[in-house]
Amino acid sequence: MNVQTPTQHQLDYQPCRYGGAKFAFRGPAKRLKGDYVVFLGGTETFGTFIRTPFPELVEQQTGFACLNLGCRKGGLDSYLSTPSLIDICSMAKVTVIEATGAPNMTNRFYSVDPRHNNRFLRASRLMKSVFFGVDFTGVETTDDLLGLLAREAGDRLPLLSRELQTAWVARMRSLVRQIGGPVVLLWAADHTPFSANDGGTTCRAPLFIDRAMLNAVMEDADHLVEVVVSPKDIMSGFDQMKFSEKDSQSAAEMLGPVAHDRIASALAPVLDGIVRPMAVDA
Repeated sequence: MNVQTPTQHQLDYQPCRYGGAKFAFRGPAKRLKGDYVVFLGGTETFGTFIRTPFPELVEQQTGFACLNLGCRKGGLDSYLSTPSLIDICSMAKVTVIEATGAPNMTNRFYSVDPRHNNRFLRASRLMKSVFFGVDFTGVETTDDLLGLLAREAGDRLPLLSRELQTAWVARMRSLVRQIGGPVVLLWAADHTPFSANDGGTTCRAPLFIDRAMLNAVMEDADHLVEVVVSPKDIMSGFDQMKFSEKDSQSAAEMLGPVAHDRIASALAPVLDGIVRPMAVDA
């Protein structure tokens, strides 16, 4: 386990690895024995800049051992390409999966790094054909890519978003089915999921995810927990976050510690209702 040296403005995440994964998770490392709950997700689940992320808060509230497998800047490919992590989830009493954005995964238009899913690798022939005239030189992340396309080929961007939405649903359902055990899908954002009836947009984090996509995944998952965080809650916890000056913009995009408290409070009774009856039956 590699240990970071914290500074006055940074947290020591005590990075560790599980199941032969080639990317690190937030520590301290825990022994995989007995009953436990697993959390999969991205930067929010990892708890970047947050002293006590919601998986740890859930552990405090329920007494269940909670394993945080949140992956910073990660996506579904990180888990689907690592069978040992899916095995860890399969042995858990329940797995919570944060609904992360759709861009951080390989698709018919472009490829991403299998370990760091936010890193853009290359455009496919289809991508170059559809987005003719766009120069992808210098694109390093999926955020860079989307920004470039919005500026230079915004009229064609819906073609990519629909591809990502279709791929996201297919891979989420595949992940849930491979896990096999109880799965709780978590929506945590500053807005409710977009639906055609209610109006709204999919151009806010988690990017490109809408109500219809969540409903499709729920055909395989067991519970959906939705937590919508107000701007006031986000701002009220900002001064509790720990980050360096260069990370100030990234920190401003996080939901914050008040949101993590709310997420934990919403998840705890749902998980309790799943785990405790299973313990009695055992």
